[in-house]
Amino acid sequence: MTEVGLQARPRVSGGPEQRSNTGRYRWVDYDRHSISSRYDRIAGLIPIFDWLFFQALGFRARAVERLDLKPGDRVLEIGCGTGRNLSFLQHAVGPTGRVHGVDLSPGMLARARALCERNGWDNVELIESDAVDYTPPEPLDGVLFGLCYNTMPHHLAVLRHALDQLRPGGRVVIMDAKLPPGLGGDLVLPFSLWLMKRTMLGNPLIRPWEDLARLTDRCDMEEFMFGSWYIARGIKREAGSEG
Repeated sequence: MTEVGLQARPRVSGGPEQRSNTGRYRWVDYDRHSISSRYDRIAGLIPIFDWLFFQALGFRARAVERLDLKPGDRVLEIGCGTGRNLSFLQHAVGPTGRVHGVDLSPGMLARARALCERNGWDNVELIESDAVDYTPPEPLDGVLFGLCYNTMPHHLAVLRHALDQLRPGGRVVIMDAKLPPGLGGDLVLPFSLWLMKRTMLGNPLIRPWEDLARLTDRCDMEEFMFGSWYIARGIKREAGSEG
């Protein structure tokens, strides 16, 4: 695990497009309806995407571990999708805790709700909404961005809103894929842009750990699969601390 430092690299936002004449990639933002419709169509393919993108074994469980949840805690997953992280979250907070999930895609949420019903999870609440518009009914101990931060053109606004819902000392974890460092990342970038445009609409050039480093305390990051996957965590500043 390494402490996160800011690095000089061009920032972009939104969802994919072409290289500009400056040599940098320009990203075209998609509207909410386009994103929701895309995820409705691919809802049944999410397990295949985990395999296709070489997701590290135990990656989802490790991301939930980094939230340091205790029985009775309250946690929100932003971009809960079909519910592939819900079992880990529900186990972490126990029957006295509460799991809130929010997603823009009704197709994804239908699968997540069916999963909750099959498992009898009565302490999981799932809401169809843009995360920036959703406020949970209680202060939170943890927030998980479940493979979604890079798909949201307004990711910074969502992160700030999520931090507002956290108790001081609460943890926010962002789990996602990224470009590996060095020549390997340069070589796979054109394919990554092509693939993301046709599937998840995520932006592989966004660097969420830099956002966490600016907005939270004690930000750290773990990398997996030769730097192709990461789990970044920040802790909300205590009341009255500088930052």
